[in-house]
Amino acid sequence: MKNPILIIGLSVLLLSGCANNHKAQVDATKAVTNETAVTDEVYVDPRDPIEGINRVMWDFNYDVLDKYLLKPVTQGYVAVTPQFVRSGLVNFSNNLSEPGHMLNNMLQGKIDGTMVSLARFLVNSTVGVLGIFDVATAMDLQIEKESFGEVLGNWGVQTGPYLMVPARGPTDIRSTTGDVVDNMMFPLNLLNSNFTLFSGIVGALEGRARVLSQENTLNSSLDPYAFVKNAYFQNLEFKVKDGQVQQTEAEQAEEMEDFAEFEGLLDDL
Repeated sequence: MKNPILIIGLSVLLLSGCANNHKAQVDATKAVTNETAVTDEVYVDPRDPIEGINRVMWDFNYDVLDKYLLKPVTQGYVAVTPQFVRSGLVNFSNNLSEPGHMLNNMLQGKIDGTMVSLARFLVNSTVGVLGIFDVATAMDLQIEKESFGEVLGNWGVQTGPYLMVPARGPTDIRSTTGDVVDNMMFPLNLLNSNFTLFSGIVGALEGRARVLSQENTLNSSLDPYAFVKNAYFQNLEFKVKDGQVQQTEAEQAEEMEDFAEFEGLLDDL
């Protein structure tokens, strides 16, 4: 007769082995599942919480508006407009922004910049015939460009979410607020809407003209959208800190240089 104790012992060992094997399989499955979940997790840029929408707007701006409207119009503008006329239009438009530069320099405690902007406006508005001729630069009074968005940044206001606005390009809450305030400053606040629109068109065309020969840099990047976004935020920081940005990585300086070439396209689209 078989020993019942032996049979019971073998059965317990067998069941225990099966249970351990099953537990190991479950643990392995959980590990694979967790690893897959981590691998499939998508990084969300905290600066760009609505990236999906922004990418759609980027495609619309660059692949539609720029390709079929801004670029062809700019090419025609460059072809038919003499350089001296273009320079006069740009100088005239820039001169209208000098009082805003003066106030924004003052709000940041930049006395030298305030006085230079005032002098530039007075000289170019008189000797330069309403700013058509940039006499101030010839006198070594270099433009001290400051926006109210930079003032807010200097005061510690954060940029807020990144936005890709149709027909405008990359911006953020702080910069958009600053643009609204800048357009309300003298003498822009006294000009009628048609004149303001004309000045904006000239700025957009000239900005786009500056990058006609530099498009390959943008198009050859692995992700043009990400390239523009990263360079945009670096450019903001560069302006707010007046160039005193810590260059912890060599590519930061390179991206800043590349972004300067596209600033007209991205900011004035």
